[in-house]
Amino acid sequence: MALCCVEFFADSIQKMSGLNVILPEGDGPWPVLYLLHGLSDDYTVWCRRTSIERYAAELPVVVAMPDGHRSFYCNASAPGGCAYEDHIVKDVVGFVERVFPAVRQRRARAIAGLSMGGYGAIMLALRHPETFCAACSHSGALIFAHQPIPDRPDVDALAGALPPGKYDCFALAGERKADGRLPAIRIDCGTDDPLIEANRGFHAHLAALRIPHVYEEHPGEHTWAYWDEHISQTLQFVMRQFEAG
Repeated sequence: MALCCVEFFADSIQKMSGLNVILPEGDGPWPVLYLLHGLSDDYTVWCRRTSIERYAAELPVVVAMPDGHRSFYCNASAPGGCAYEDHIVKDVVGFVERVFPAVRQRRARAIAGLSMGGYGAIMLALRHPETFCAACSHSGALIFAHQPIPDRPDVDALAGALPPGKYDCFALAGERKADGRLPAIRIDCGTDDPLIEANRGFHAHLAALRIPHVYEEHPGEHTWAYWDEHISQTLQFVMRQFEAG
């Protein structure tokens, strides 16, 4: 296994960006899990705060951890804002598939994340079902751009500047149900997490739409101890999707 720490110029945001990539032993090509960070972190945090290298060590999968700044992985509408949706879907996926031995097909791409990144993973997979076959969220801020997030006026201001409905996971789920282009979905959240009701609400919405998904609640809070414990379940879930694909 190798850990590659990369700096590359990203066209969509017109700046250098960081990327950590875990590579398995062997020649590949391999499927890829794109793993997104939360609001207060960066692309290095999964390696610093969890044992993701150890969990992925025996698996035939590339784990790519990009930087999303504080964007909620959306294309900013304000002048001078950066297009982080395009950054992930075009710059990061394109770079990984050019430089590393990755399978260049939807069936071999999954996306996951925590908090802001959990929202980002579900949102990007629903907006780009042609790109990702699976999406997983840990403690996701899944009500972003759908309804206010308690005690976060800064986040609500960001959501309010976006085109209505464009980045609303609730609306996007309905669109994907209507056109039949659904990724496999897994969601979990700690029972003492401030975002638990947001996760329960999105789970209920998916159930009402009869969209197949895995939803789990576990003891825990909005902490790295929780995410370190449950990222292995995401790895297992996406490996099953890759094998089924």
